[in-house]
Amino acid sequence: MEKGKIIFLNGVTSSGKTSIVEAMQSYTEPFFYVVANDLFENTIGDKHLQTDYWKYLSEAIIMMYHTAKLFSDHGKHVLIDGILVERPELQPHYEQVQEIFAGYPLDIVEVHCPLDLCRKRNVERGDRGEEQSDEQYKIMAKNIHYSYSVDTSLNTPEECANKIIKHYFHS
Repeated sequence: MEKGKIIFLNGVTSSGKTSIVEAMQSYTEPFFYVVANDLFENTIGDKHLQTDYWKYLSEAIIMMYHTAKLFSDHGKHVLIDGILVERPELQPHYEQVQEIFAGYPLDIVEVHCPLDLCRKRNVERGDRGEEQSDEQYKIMAKNIHYSYSVDTSLNTPEECANKIIKHYFHS
């Protein structure tokens, strides 16, 4: 069985990843399953997150990657809604991702949005700190090999989703 494509949408909070995921999931063909940092964070009890947030989240993120591989093994396309941050608990995060997905059809898409717009979106959302995107940007992995990039300050989530699908499925 042919492995399903794995598309990792990488960007800071409020860059537009989840909105792009929702737009991509509205397509009938290709069909996508989704794994996301936020979903896997919800597998951890609040007590443990409060005790050692990054220890437990890091373990859950690694399990998320293995879950994405499982979908791919079954011929299913999967989107990863995440961020490659270099925290001591995950380092070297980007290299780990490359090792975990060796032999898999993984593509990493940069979801770009200027930090000033992310700050504005964070305030509008009300569930993020205004500076959270800036903080994540500072610890984001460097020298990531992106196979594609979209800018959510220039395109709607639907336009970004369309560009990604055209790039990977109709080129």
